[in-house]
Amino acid sequence: MSDAADYSCALVDGPWRHEFVAANGSRFHVAVAGPRPTNGDRDPLVVLLHGFPQFWWAWRHQIAALADAGMQVAALDVRGVAASDKPPSGRDVPTRTRDVAGVIRSVGHDRAVVVGAGTGGALAWAMSALQPAVTAAVAAVSAPHPGRLHVPGRGILTPAARRLFAAAQLPGVLERRLQDADGVAGILDAGSDRPLDPEAVARYREALRVPFAAHNTVDALRWLSRTSSHPAGRRYLAALKRPVDVPVLQLHGAADGFLRRETADLDGAALARDFRFEVVEGAGHFLPEEAPDAVTVLLLDWLRRPGVLR
Repeated sequence: MSDAADYSCALVDGPWRHEFVAANGSRFHVAVAGPRPTNGDRDPLVVLLHGFPQFWWAWRHQIAALADAGMQVAALDVRGVAASDKPPSGRDVPTRTRDVAGVIRSVGHDRAVVVGAGTGGALAWAMSALQPAVTAAVAAVSAPHPGRLHVPGRGILTPAARRLFAAAQLPGVLERRLQDADGVAGILDAGSDRPLDPEAVARYREALRVPFAAHNTVDALRWLSRTSSHPAGRRYLAALKRPVDVPVLQLHGAADGFLRRETADLDGAALARDFRFEVVEGAGHFLPEEAPDAVTVLLLDWLRRPGVLR
């Protein structure tokens, strides 16, 4: 691989189609599968949001399975990552919820079930509070509710996660680590139960070498770690303390290296009226890759429940 990569490295072939859509003043890449929406289509879209330090391809195992079940699916590269635009600002969660809401409408839907993993899961939780008009339901994978009502940040984060957040505060340190093959593997290994496939690690590393992608990825993590220290972050946390009125599924790996299992469900259970929590044994933080079949089965079972998709 060269020192820099082109965004086309994120346009991986598979049983999906690549589309670029305009939303919230930027252009976003989505990998889309399943039947195309028709006039008067009332079924919500299923939007898949990746986490740190990945891109849409983290959901590759689930995209085809959900589409084969007849669902319309869009896996998004969030702002600043892989093949989506990289504007100089907007890595905060409120802006990114507006991005997701715009993408939902741009691909022809009024509402979506928002499914997110890791930092994408935090974004999925925020959609229910900040973009309720377009959010039909929320599935948070490896992502406790970020409201911090009952569990402060240090109560949910493992030492490995605290070290990662600390590294994000040092300008350029984590960015350089993400562009090194061993650095990407080390971060993924710290959160997972066992090492991920080397080919997958290499693909994530290449996507992070797209110009500005590593900086944007780290800056989004940096924003999450500073929410209580600036006015926009405090407003965001206050909004998340509202009850969650849509159905919620939360999945957590029993061996998650970043987030403690024993406190993972407390805030979600307190705030969500319709809440289902499942622990996936033998897997860590990167559940869609470490336990793809289990994640797919749990997602499909939940999505087929009355009141989630229909």
